Amino acid sequence: MTSKNDYKSTKKNKLALAAKTVAAALGIAACIHMAPAHADAVHTAMEGDTFYLLSKKYGISVDNLMNANPGVSPTNIYEGLPLNIPTSLKAEAAVSSPVILKQDPIASLKVFTADKIVEAWGKTFNYSKTIDVVATAYSAHSSENGWGPVDYYGNPLTLGTIAVDPKVIPMGTKVLVTGHSHSGLPKNAFVATATDQGSAIKGRRIDIFIPGSQESVNTFGFQDIKLYVIK
Repeated sequence: MTSKNDYKSTKKNKLALAAKTVAAALGIAACIHMAPAHADAVHTAMEGDTFYLLSKKYGISVDNLMNANPGVSPTNIYEGLPLNIPTSLKAEAAVSSPVILKQDPIASLKVFTADKIVEAWGKTFNYSKTIDVVATAYSAHSSENGWGPVDYYGNPLTLGTIAVDPKVIPMGTKVLVTGHSHSGLPKNAFVATATDQGSAIKGRRIDIFIPGSQESVNTFGFQDIKLYVIK
């Protein structure tokens, strides 16, 4: 037969267990309530990371990424720095899938010197003159861009951005670049605009922006390039 004391003890244990269960449930509910529905992901910066490269990796704009990290200077992203990544379905898709850079079709280049016409991809361009230059290439790596992954005017670096010496090629000049060889550039020819400058780019020199890693871009080396200044 169960004594009154045994009954009280059993009841007391059951009440204590129930209280613990309720407290645990309330704690879980509180945690769920406190966590925002669309909490930012956190990316721990690695050597070479820039806002531009991370925007491509996660499929979001540079502006959105910078707005999510107002206290971070684009020129001071160092290894180990936590960066907020605004979450979205697009960002999740970008993380799970590799980024594929679209390239222009192979250009069949034809030049009609007498008429000052150059034809590429079946399109015809009128040009005013040609300029023979020595070209190098640069990436969006922070060590190559003191003010971030943007051109002289503050626009994001894109395929088609070139740095020039304004005394030789005025800023804003549009050219057809030919004679280059690199897997990160369209073959035979592509249209570029002079929207960037560099302290080492003097005289008949240009620097071509190529999307991709610094190691890949560095394989470009020095190349003799012919520019067709498009009217």
